[in-house]
Amino acid sequence: MTAKPTGHYTLKPDGLYLQFDRLFHAPIEEVWYALTNPNAMRAWIGTYTGRPETGGVRFQMTFEGEGAEWQNVSILECAPPHRFLADSGPAPTGIRVFAHLREAAGMTTLTFGQRLPNTADAATMGPGWDYYLDRLMAAHGGRPLPEWETYYPAFADHYKGLHVPAETHG
Repeated sequence: MTAKPTGHYTLKPDGLYLQFDRLFHAPIEEVWYALTNPNAMRAWIGTYTGRPETGGVRFQMTFEGEGAEWQNVSILECAPPHRFLADSGPAPTGIRVFAHLREAAGMTTLTFGQRLPNTADAATMGPGWDYYLDRLMAAHGGRPLPEWETYYPAFADHYKGLHVPAETHG
């Protein structure tokens, strides 16, 4: 797999998101498991403790290096195996992410996004999410994991130059 920047902006009622799509040759339940199970997540991003059904977990991005901080995460929506919405940290500086999954013809599309209060953050967040989502695909497919150096700073200019959609008021 050749890495390439894939993120684009999308406007949602609660703000501007950097959004990514990935296609898996797998059933939706299998992709949901790889995306949300704390043990499966260890292969590509990190892990969490706690029970999501309580509305909160503690998450650690273990691939951010030694001593990565545990973060409190609020689960705002969880509808397995189709969608989740979560917040880490208080607004406006906190991180909000979503995942939507759809299955058709034995393939599952993952649409993932992170709200960006500041478009300047896209230069690091974009390459980061391309990297982690490609890690998810590689871990799920049993392939070697990609190297961070392939993504950053190589993808930064792509994300700095993304078109930011204008808000429309109806």
